[in-house]
Amino acid sequence: MRHIRRQLHGPLGDPVHPPTAASLMTRQPRAYWMVLVLSLMASGGPSLVVADDASAVIPFKQAHAHNDYLHARPLQDALDQGFGSVEADIFLKGDQLLIGHEEKDLLPGRTLESLYLDPLRERIRSRKGWVYGPGFHFSLLIDVKTDADETYTVLDRTLTRYADILSVTQNRRFERKAVTIVLSGNRARDLITKQPIRYVGIDGRPEDLDLQFAAELMPWISARWGALFTWKGEGPLPADERAKLVDLVTRAHERGQQVRFWATPENELAWKELLSAKVDLINTDNLVGLRKFLISQSLDSPTP
Repeated sequence: MRHIRRQLHGPLGDPVHPPTAASLMTRQPRAYWMVLVLSLMASGGPSLVVADDASAVIPFKQAHAHNDYLHARPLQDALDQGFGSVEADIFLKGDQLLIGHEEKDLLPGRTLESLYLDPLRERIRSRKGWVYGPGFHFSLLIDVKTDADETYTVLDRTLTRYADILSVTQNRRFERKAVTIVLSGNRARDLITKQPIRYVGIDGRPEDLDLQFAAELMPWISARWGALFTWKGEGPLPADERAKLVDLVTRAHERGQQVRFWATPENELAWKELLSAKVDLINTDNLVGLRKFLISQSLDSPTP
């Protein structure tokens, strides 16, 4: 932890001495330290960051890092902000699964394993089986950019080497582990559906709700915001669109599925509407902004 060299005062005006990582969340109520951090950040003062202690980061399961690999430190920046879900795009090149948004962005060595699977395994092993703490299940959304079947064949072979940390479905029985993988983009639906053992679920679309896939096969329902709604995050959300949003979320939840939208408006007004409608995952490129917002919405009971 970086030492704070000047006298700090808490949100109640009391002097604050730099806490140890172990005592950060125990000497004062959790909400106290959250208010302190936010007040320091707002005032331009130093922030309290414990980069080496995951127990000091309160994670939010609603926080989803869109195109996570575009951040300065893929995966790690999202983990430092307590994100419960990250997204990585993959391209099959030879026998490698390279990470990037477009083919021109691909670089040797920036693989799914090196940027995500290996760091996650190392973190989980060092933290007694969890990404953050007991009971918090992390999600990795993998967006396939190349041929569905060819890419999935290599992906499946790769994921079997990480069976110790990945949720698995065996003969339709789902066993949840530290990391659950959801497959989006070019999805090899037939291959996945027929597998007796698999380490991915399918990222579904709103039209799939009528087909009633099992939640263990299709755990998420995702859609581009603009394909369903005209609201751009300015002014009130029209009543008919709010009703449409709530209906979609309700139908998915009745089937045990989670809901995510991409390309949503990136502001607090939109995030409030998504939370109010009980959307499970808030898609963002603004890691710090979404974390601050989620803290402000539930200081006393951050999502476990």
